[in-house]
Amino acid sequence: MATKTATKTGKKRVGVIDRKTAETEIHLKLTIEGSGRYKVSTGIRFFDHMLELFTRHGAFDLELTCKGDLDVDQHHTVEDVGIALGEAVDQALGDKRGILRAGYFLMTMDETLGLAAIDLSGRVASVVTTKVKTRLVGDLQSELVDDFFEGFARGARANVHLKTMYGRSNHHKVEALFKAFARALRVACSRDKQLGQMLPSTKGLL
Repeated sequence: MATKTATKTGKKRVGVIDRKTAETEIHLKLTIEGSGRYKVSTGIRFFDHMLELFTRHGAFDLELTCKGDLDVDQHHTVEDVGIALGEAVDQALGDKRGILRAGYFLMTMDETLGLAAIDLSGRVASVVTTKVKTRLVGDLQSELVDDFFEGFARGARANVHLKTMYGRSNHHKVEALFKAFARALRVACSRDKQLGQMLPSTKGLL
């Protein structure tokens, strides 16, 4: 069960998620207009590192604690954090009036190139190609990178497409995707000065 709260501090957009299931207990606070500050603890150090650089590159602020059943597997922790983060974005943006809605970014990480494209469309889709060839990257089960972004897409009601274009280091492949994702999301959440408070859709609803 998740409790969602959207608050505004001045002009800042903030989402707060408290999510507790039989498998995970998550407290998350995300500030869209942040300064890259983070306090993250999931019990998976490489995953923490990816969330920290997501925060810095997205210019968000993120407070996150997750206590998950890591004795069973990492899956519940990684997926549920993705869902909670997506829900926080969705709540913080409210009715989404005045945002750019879509964003994309190409991110280099030394010999690796990662691509991210996001549309906060109200529809859920996730396509992720990491090209990671090892079971673990650091202490993170590499197949769970897909589950994190799929969870985010569900929580944010968004299209999320990520692809490693090329690269050698598996660490760099994952890191490039998280950085590209952060910067694409930063654009998508940005306020559209030209269109003001107009809803970025011809449907009248996002």
